[in-house]
Amino acid sequence: MNGALAAAPAQLLAAREQMAFTLAFHIVLVPFGVAFTSLMSVLNLRAIRRRDDDALRLAERWSKVAAVLFAVGAVSGTVLSFEMGLLWPGLMGRFGAAYGIPFAVEGLFFFLEAIFLAIYIYGWRRMRPWPHFWAGVPVTLAGAGGTACVVAANGWMNLPGGVTLRNGAVVGVRPLAVFFNRAFWWESVHMLLAAYIVAGFMVAGVYAMAMLRGRRDRYHRLGFLVPFTVAAALVPAQILVGHWAAHEVYRNEPAKFAAVEILPRTGGNVPETIGGVLVDGRVRYGVRIPGLASFFAGYRRDTAIQGLDAVPPPVRLSPALVSTVHLAFDVMVLTAFMLLALGLWFALGWWRRRDVPESRWFLRGAAASGVVALISLECGWVVTEVGRQPWTVQGLLLTRDAVTGVDVNLWWFLALILVVYTAVGIATVLVLRSMRRRWAAGEDPGVPYGPEAPLEAALPETVLR
Repeated sequence: MNGALAAAPAQLLAAREQMAFTLAFHIVLVPFGVAFTSLMSVLNLRAIRRRDDDALRLAERWSKVAAVLFAVGAVSGTVLSFEMGLLWPGLMGRFGAAYGIPFAVEGLFFFLEAIFLAIYIYGWRRMRPWPHFWAGVPVTLAGAGGTACVVAANGWMNLPGGVTLRNGAVVGVRPLAVFFNRAFWWESVHMLLAAYIVAGFMVAGVYAMAMLRGRRDRYHRLGFLVPFTVAAALVPAQILVGHWAAHEVYRNEPAKFAAVEILPRTGGNVPETIGGVLVDGRVRYGVRIPGLASFFAGYRRDTAIQGLDAVPPPVRLSPALVSTVHLAFDVMVLTAFMLLALGLWFALGWWRRRDVPESRWFLRGAAASGVVALISLECGWVVTEVGRQPWTVQGLLLTRDAVTGVDVNLWWFLALILVVYTAVGIATVLVLRSMRRRWAAGEDPGVPYGPEAPLEAALPETVLR
């Protein structure tokens, strides 16, 4: 254990474990609030423009799924808000004037998203096609805006700015500099693409499973094609943005980059280590590719990279946490290239046959792609959060100084959170399965321009022409 954690407050480990669990749970729901609603709108647009009842049925059903997941996400997000104040009063008390700015804006986006999602779902039985479609567009925009706000807060923790300190206290705040901090652009783009990739592959995986079971009608094919195509098309862009992000970490967060590269000592011609763990100051069990880490960092093999030895011992990650960050980064990269290979397989099949590849192995891979994408997302946040330790606000506030000092056993609260979240997760799955069974049984309620009432009955003649 390193010096910063040797005399850690009694509450620190329990608070970190609770925060990690609730964040890991909540992040699963974020892509559905950000990107799933966009996919819903794409199908809604296709339905109106092409008078496609299968697309309309999918859009209507997906909107109901989005509503369920939005409600669960609102609950888990609210818990996180309370945890920020209860578990980390040192952060909120000292830097709340700055750190709270992105969350204040995020609250506005959250309410806009909730309002327009309600209008969109309510409008299925009451609105004409085009006004109803446009009611769904703000849901997508608000989801993206809310995500940018949360990422802005995280970026500020990684690379703080926009505050004036006097004797350790905040005496001035520049809101725009806080929001658009040095990490904002690459973190927000990286997260936005990740949301679309995760949502796309997870939704496509559901329909891939159905296709494996023999349901290859147009409805299931369309439900697979739209989200899978969007996700697969964005993977190459995400890999490029990921390289951009890694380069910015090298330039601005050298201690985190040293952990990513599991680099004990500063030097040039640094190899890229795949796998491996740090034991007694040495890297063991990894596969090394000479000079590759230096080349990726500075586009030259002799590029010098700061190692862990350049980080003062009191604020240096322990070997176990260094290994955690490094392995999480490796898994994130590996899963990204697995998804890229799957996307290329799909592109080749579409180019040759203009159809989904018939191979059952492709469908098996597509069915698993959502879980693979989700693992990649979770690993990315492990790199971001664990790699910053032992700082809560890089260079300004240690995590041990941010945690609560209230004399209460937080392990009991963690146990309660585990029980409650497990119950919420199970209930969510049961509700979604119940909805699926009703849909499979054909128990859809009618909608004014849905499959039971063809589009021609709702659209003006000028639109139909």
